[in-house]
Amino acid sequence: MGLLVDGKWHDQWYDTDKTGGKFEREAARFRNWVTPDGSAGPAGEGGFAAESGRYHLYVSMACPWAHRTLIFRKLKGLEPHIGVSVVHPDMVENGWEFRPGDAEHQDHLYNSEFMHQVYTRAAADYSGRVTVPVLWDKQQETIVSNESADIIRMFNSAFNELDGVNADLDLYPESLRSEIEAVNERVYDTVNNGVYKAGFATAQDKYEEAYKALFESLDWLEAKLESQRYVTGSQITEADWRLFTTLIRFDVVYYSHFKCNRQQIRDYPNLSGYLRELYQVPGVAETVDIRQIKQHYYVSQRTINPTQIVPVGPELDFDAPHGRGHLG
Repeated sequence: MGLLVDGKWHDQWYDTDKTGGKFEREAARFRNWVTPDGSAGPAGEGGFAAESGRYHLYVSMACPWAHRTLIFRKLKGLEPHIGVSVVHPDMVENGWEFRPGDAEHQDHLYNSEFMHQVYTRAAADYSGRVTVPVLWDKQQETIVSNESADIIRMFNSAFNELDGVNADLDLYPESLRSEIEAVNERVYDTVNNGVYKAGFATAQDKYEEAYKALFESLDWLEAKLESQRYVTGSQITEADWRLFTTLIRFDVVYYSHFKCNRQQIRDYPNLSGYLRELYQVPGVAETVDIRQIKQHYYVSQRTINPTQIVPVGPELDFDAPHGRGHLG
């Protein structure tokens, strides 16, 4: 795990000394938007019109942030229009890497060895972490965005005029946006990023602070899902999928690897049923690869797991009945 400094790669773990042991996530640097007509979006520059075959998505099957974009690409019917390259789950001295010759883990555009080479192709003097997902513009040969929250909103609506896209599916409906934003704000800080703040903390008090906030939010979600089917009401929205990608990794990784061990998701009746229901939405299971998830965290993060031993368990059945139908 490392970063680029003026376009040069450095193998460097997160520096928590200056924050008193607290993990702070770096903000995404590329914040342009694809729009139907190429006009500028909420951030960045214009010039990125929604066109079939123009854009390419770089992801990891292990990464929860990238997983969001794969789910939206699948559910919106964007697979014929947006290609994908998947990095190898091992992220070691050179960061996210490809395996040329390995059909599953190669850069289908440039045959790059490392993801940092994709970043420097877009900006030769780039400084910052090299993360996925990345939405790449093949026409301009640059990164449109490396912010998953923005990419899923582009996927939700920008490409609706293309052939075969599921334009009727709106995961960010205007009528629910205030509720979605409120849930997103809490879930991002205390759950999505909260597990990392616990796992990457290097001071006991910072770990305990993140741990407490995480389980307070999981308890809040469990109570919310007692009387409603999804986190903002009776329909699935982006808020559910943003939560899902953390929940699906929780019992197999975050519970032990990140020391988030008060209880597992399967110990929550409502959250566990909700997780299974989302997993069983047609197409979603194809975006989940538990083997690569476990491989990435336990092998790549040697500061936390120096032996690189990957646990065999737990055994989880996401296809079991979810029992959520009575909520309508």
